[in-house]
Amino acid sequence: MLGWSINLFRVFGIQLAVHASFVLLLLYAGLEGWQDDGGWTGMLISVIMVVVFFICVVLHELGHSLTARRYGIRVPRILLMPIGGMAEFERIPRQPSAEFLITIAGPLVNFAIVLVLLPFVGLPPGFPFHPVYEDSIRGLWQMLLYWNGLMGLFNLLPVFPMDGGRIFRALLASRLPYLQATWWAVMVGRVLAIGLILRNLYLENYMLAVLFTFILVAGNAEYQAALRREQEEAYWREMAREAVTVPPATDEPPLILHGPN
Repeated sequence: MLGWSINLFRVFGIQLAVHASFVLLLLYAGLEGWQDDGGWTGMLISVIMVVVFFICVVLHELGHSLTARRYGIRVPRILLMPIGGMAEFERIPRQPSAEFLITIAGPLVNFAIVLVLLPFVGLPPGFPFHPVYEDSIRGLWQMLLYWNGLMGLFNLLPVFPMDGGRIFRALLASRLPYLQATWWAVMVGRVLAIGLILRNLYLENYMLAVLFTFILVAGNAEYQAALRREQEEAYWREMAREAVTVPPATDEPPLILHGPN
């Protein structure tokens, strides 16, 4: 599924790509704009708003990616999907401090955008629950401010593997073994995700229900991957412990003997 993508261009040497289903999001946004304003202008504005929103998503993912580079982690690609963005790391950091800083960098980018815009455009009326935007350039900037604040806060929900869930795992891993910390982060995230899925189904927010279903599945998959890595590392540690080197009686290479399984 993730292979169905279109490469766009590189940002700081990182390939930016969009999932093929992203086209459906743009079509949906264009149709909504056409029906609301009854013409090409509404359709164009709606599509532009989606594009601007995902520029903020890219900046968020660049916060993760450029911080990861400082820890020697390669980031080949940032993938944009209708439900958000994903920076693809070559490996997951195991040091709690590294994971914490890499993860918190994304929301901090969004909050930095809010702080830059706030003195110039102010908060929209009805903030934060029912914002009303002016039909002007200032209104568009206020919408951008609101989106970034919401994106930063939303990503801090402790639902693994969202940013908040990873931060929670990093804090736990400073006290607990990595796998145990991952298990607790996944369990807490699972309870919250199921609750949010049910709530959004009740409120008929089907897109958010789908999003949290995807997050729930991704969290379970990442725990299984962490479990497999831990089992493989334990196996090789045991093999190394049982290995016995027999000094050679001749110039032949030494033999490595292993104990019984």
